[in-house]
Amino acid sequence: MPKRDTHNIELLKTWALPSKATLGSAVRAHGILLEMRARLPQSSKKLIVLEAGELVLSMAADARSEFNAAVGIVSAAMADIETLPVIPREIQDILTIKPGERHRWLADGRLPSAGTRTVRLAGRARQITFHVFDPRVVEELLDSGAVDEWREDDIAAAAENRRRAAYKAKLTRSLKQSAKASATTRAKPDDASTSLDEWEEFGRDGLLR
Repeated sequence: MPKRDTHNIELLKTWALPSKATLGSAVRAHGILLEMRARLPQSSKKLIVLEAGELVLSMAADARSEFNAAVGIVSAAMADIETLPVIPREIQDILTIKPGERHRWLADGRLPSAGTRTVRLAGRARQITFHVFDPRVVEELLDSGAVDEWREDDIAAAAENRRRAAYKAKLTRSLKQSAKASATTRAKPDDASTSLDEWEEFGRDGLLR
């Protein structure tokens, strides 16, 4: 019986992504994949993929040393995967919010920042800095339905702002009209004084004698 050729048999390792880590978001799951690739050597980055909610690392049988090293890196990272900060595009997908809402709620303190992160854009010299978020805080916001309450508050605040703006505009128009009316009154000759002047002229002309 000929000896089986095992040279091309792949080395395979999988890691299931817990829901506590992904928070039900495919964008978050993909972000975790990118985080793992960022930690691996350049030669191993593309050898780990995301399949059906699992990270899958596969290599050829003759790359055992490289495979073992990669397994060690990913396994160590997976131990703390549930605490991996949530980045902007992930929180938008998890909470189903728009960029404008994220910026507004971050600015007014409703959406607490867990710090900032600076990365270099792929193939570019420019760096970008953005806020990241605590995954446990994000989970609490998701479970509590806080986002719906914030939207209702924003709608009420916008309506109040429109009411105040309309009142201010009306008051401004009223003040302008009052000022215009006062200026017109000041410019109009006094009827009583005019009549007296005319009587004096009549008197000088002897018309009242």
